[in-house]
Amino acid sequence: MVYKSKEKLLIEIRLTDSQQDAFIPSYTSLDQIQGKVFLTAQTNTKIEQVYISFEGDVKTYVEKIATSSPTNGRSNAFQPFLRLVQPREEGDFPNDNILEAGKTYSFPFTFAVPDKLLPQTCNHSQDNDIVHQAHLQPPPTLGDPLTAGWGKSLMDDMAPDMSIISYSIRARITNGLRSDNKHNVIADNAKKIRIVPTVPEQPPLVVQGGQEDDYKLRKEKPIKKGTFKGRLGTLVMESAQPRSLRLPPPRTENPCAVTTSATVNLRFDPASPDAQPPRLGTLATKLKAATFFASRPMRDIPSRSSDFHASTTRGIYVETLPLSSRCVSTAQWEKHNGASPPRRDSALSTVSVSNPNPNVPQPSASYKEGQPYYTAHLLVPITLPRRDDGTGSSKVFVPTFHSCLVSRIYVLDFYLTCQTPGASVTAPTMHLKLPIQISAEGSADARPSISEGEAQAIARREAAEFMWQPRSIAPPSPEYTEQAQFSIFSTPSPDSAEATSWSAQADSIDDVRRSSGGIRAIENLPPPDYLIRTSGRPNVRSSPT
Repeated sequence: MVYKSKEKLLIEIRLTDSQQDAFIPSYTSLDQIQGKVFLTAQTNTKIEQVYISFEGDVKTYVEKIATSSPTNGRSNAFQPFLRLVQPREEGDFPNDNILEAGKTYSFPFTFAVPDKLLPQTCNHSQDNDIVHQAHLQPPPTLGDPLTAGWGKSLMDDMAPDMSIISYSIRARITNGLRSDNKHNVIADNAKKIRIVPTVPEQPPLVVQGGQEDDYKLRKEKPIKKGTFKGRLGTLVMESAQPRSLRLPPPRTENPCAVTTSATVNLRFDPASPDAQPPRLGTLATKLKAATFFASRPMRDIPSRSSDFHASTTRGIYVETLPLSSRCVSTAQWEKHNGASPPRRDSALSTVSVSNPNPNVPQPSASYKEGQPYYTAHLLVPITLPRRDDGTGSSKVFVPTFHSCLVSRIYVLDFYLTCQTPGASVTAPTMHLKLPIQISAEGSADARPSISEGEAQAIARREAAEFMWQPRSIAPPSPEYTEQAQFSIFSTPSPDSAEATSWSAQADSIDDVRRSSGGIRAIENLPPPDYLIRTSGRPNVRSSPT
């Protein structure tokens, strides 16, 4: 991209790394971004400084819908969370800092994508330290249609216009100061890039199973025989948070499908001993992408979408994608005789709480102790849609993240239908909502690199820390001194037949104290580290070099 300023100064930013010809330059954590900034002046132009920086910022706004006023308002927020500046030497600039007309000057730059932000990036109050640590992770590029893509196609990252996270390489040319004592920028240009940071898989969430929670890991539903025919029994549907969907590095060619799997455990508690479990119908799977945004920093991790409804400073945008729908009528029920584990309280009815047999759901509220029950298990594969998988999907996914102003989470919806004996009864449907994380892998060749000066500084810091570590200088206890042995010996040189040797041995420290010379004999001995061997003489002291 070439930018022409009012000072007739052309600025072009080119990448010189592996992404120089990419449709959308994409990087991940610890990747190096290399390139050059080219300046061409049409007339002789005096400059003061060339600032080349790697920047990241987030912009949000929330519409204020007034009920008592015909006018609506908007609250905006802007947070620059990253700015790395390329250092410049005096030799990089032309003579007298004057760009000659028609001559092109180049200024190289190299940036490393950080895997963590500085602590002062998130300086607002939080409910706990977990929120602070989450806000210090670099967020992915989000909401910008020019940087959301796959291959050579622009895609939709399912983010609203109210939240935009962008990264760019920016070049500013300054010339003196303005009247307000700020730099006078005579030319400015930026090149957008896409960042998909490395996001490791996190532990499963602990779901309490409240009525207002966005997650539901367990569902009970009474099954009827037919109209006015009473109940057939109670069907229990239960599952747990699956392993994360792991995105490949953004520069991976021909990546494999992103998949994981979940297990849905079913239990049927019959109303009578002779009642048979219902026949299962279809199991539909949907993925819900929820984007939380705010015009004020968020103090906690978003967990309830209801908290973001009808708010003047917070909002939520949700998109739902159908993943699959399969017939499960061939699932086999297994009959169990005997008692089940005691039923938990409804507030704790979630697989997040320890279960002695996680493959067998806890009994329903209508279960009677000692009656038989039935169980079944459904293995559900989960695959993210892609543009080249035949579905023609135009969606692109970003990893789960939480920042000060924007968060992205994913929810997995399971819809199960079953067939009842009574044809006049509508087929019941059960719905589970599971949390699921989308993580992201890093580049295999991405390694943190440090300079020689940085390595020396780290070594000095570690040495200083070791020096101030507490150590005991008390005399050894008797249980050690009574067993200690002290000996002085030397070995003659093997090539000298007339070599002399001497040795003094003591069975314990107390014996040495009673021997000739006592402690003075010990103090006059050379330290072991400075002993060297000499031909025909005992070991003597050598000065350290």
